[in-house]
Amino acid sequence: MPWKDTGPMEERMKFISLYQEQEYSVSALSRYFGVSRKTAYKWIKRYSQEGIAGLSELSRAPRYQARRTRSEIEAAIVTRAGSCKAKRGPKKLRRLLELEHPEVAWPAVSTIGAILKRNGLVTPRRVRHKSPPYEQPLAGCAGPNAVWSADFKGWFRAGNGERCDPLTISDNYSRYVLRCQLVPTTSFEAVQPIFVGAFREYGLPEGIRTDNGAPFATTTVGGLSRLSVWWLRLGILPERIRPGQPQQNPRHERMHRTLKDDCCKPPSSSRIRQQAAFDDFRDDFNNHRPHESLKQHFPAECYVPSPRPYPLILPEMTYPDDMVVRAVKSQGDISWKNRHIYLTSVLAGEIVGLRQVNNHRWDIFFGPIRLAQLDTVSSKLVHLPRPKTRRRKKRQ
Repeated sequence: MPWKDTGPMEERMKFISLYQEQEYSVSALSRYFGVSRKTAYKWIKRYSQEGIAGLSELSRAPRYQARRTRSEIEAAIVTRAGSCKAKRGPKKLRRLLELEHPEVAWPAVSTIGAILKRNGLVTPRRVRHKSPPYEQPLAGCAGPNAVWSADFKGWFRAGNGERCDPLTISDNYSRYVLRCQLVPTTSFEAVQPIFVGAFREYGLPEGIRTDNGAPFATTTVGGLSRLSVWWLRLGILPERIRPGQPQQNPRHERMHRTLKDDCCKPPSSSRIRQQAAFDDFRDDFNNHRPHESLKQHFPAECYVPSPRPYPLILPEMTYPDDMVVRAVKSQGDISWKNRHIYLTSVLAGEIVGLRQVNNHRWDIFFGPIRLAQLDTVSSKLVHLPRPKTRRRKKRQ
């Protein structure tokens, strides 16, 4: 016959049953059940006042917590979190509350996070395995307009089926979103006017960081495109991250995640309404969203326009005296010692410079960008070696 397991509730009821028979003393029953007489008398008292319900286990939590957040403070936090156009984390929410009510001693960030979670204002995220962070410092982010970032935030369809291709431009130092604009296509003709508007409003940056997609880059020499050639004529250095390495542009990619959560889940009913949502997002992101990397300041507080104005006339490319200058013809080739050397049609009508390396090699430049080397013996281009990339090891 197997042993019969009993729980604490059954043992207490058995104790009360034996006590009511009045054949055993409280001391004897306490020794038999292995409890103190104080506990035994407590059970007897609770049973006489509440019946069987008095024998159930009670919570050992204190009735009053001295450090508990006051109800009016918690209500103010919940109300402010609900009034935000987009979701705010505890750090940003605490910063906003401090600006609006500096006289109040707001609780710690961890406490605000617990309050948001307790009130159902936190959406749990799916745990994802992340690659190691890019530890090298990003070049040229010492101040506003040192480097801008530009990218397309993946196309999607509005509620009525219209395609939406948002082009985003931001300042890497201040995180200020300069443009978030829907474009009809990703061609040079559709994208250039948006950059013209940004340059006229904010001036020229020193460089612009993009990926390797159109219209930012091509597979031709130097990876140049019509857009990057135009930037170089303006004195803007185009920077491209390595293929498949979005972590080399982390600030812009992080902004895209916020943009997707706030404006595209779900998308608006039409392109017009979607653009209005992007405009509201840009205003909220720049003027009402504190950033931890900016010491909880707003991007608008850290950004100033560039002192380099957009020129009325596109300047010509100039080269130092130690270079030989050649004009690129309409077919994309240059003349060299009565021979035609093909470069790329992207540079048609532009000026390139050649600098001698040795007796048989010349480097070809367009502005500060070295495109290739010219071998004067074979009259052919020698393409520059690609940077080495680490290959993933195959699993055994």
